[in-house]
Amino acid sequence: MTVYTLYIFDRNGTCLYYTEWNRKKQPGMSKDEEFKLMYGMIHSIKSFVHRIAPTDLRDGFSNFRTSRYKLNFYETPSGMKFIMTTDLTVGNIRDILHQIYSNIFVEYVVRNPQCELGQPITSELFQTKLDEFIRGLSIFPTRIS
Repeated sequence: MTVYTLYIFDRNGTCLYYTEWNRKKQPGMSKDEEFKLMYGMIHSIKSFVHRIAPTDLRDGFSNFRTSRYKLNFYETPSGMKFIMTTDLTVGNIRDILHQIYSNIFVEYVVRNPQCELGQPITSELFQTKLDEFIRGLSIFPTRIS
């Protein structure tokens, strides 16, 4: 099991934070292009899922799988979007994404007077705490083959 990337978007589609751990293939485009593509895809999938759902969805879209990776999605009531790509063996990580939001993002960004909301996250403390959290998860490999 492994974690590849994490994106954090605000409600307006601005990528506030991006990091990668075990990403083996680069996308072949600029980071800005990648962020726009990711946000646009998430927006489209959410809209599609809500329109064709046979019942009222409480949580809506939470993940999708390709033949190579799994994209996991968590949206806060305020519209913050947390997107993590993992390998296919990782189960439901909605709780992990919620913990990143409530225990790390809120604590080290929202409550940090030096962090300006709506601006890219540059806090080293946030980055350190996030990295420690991810590396401590059972889904994070101790070594990559």
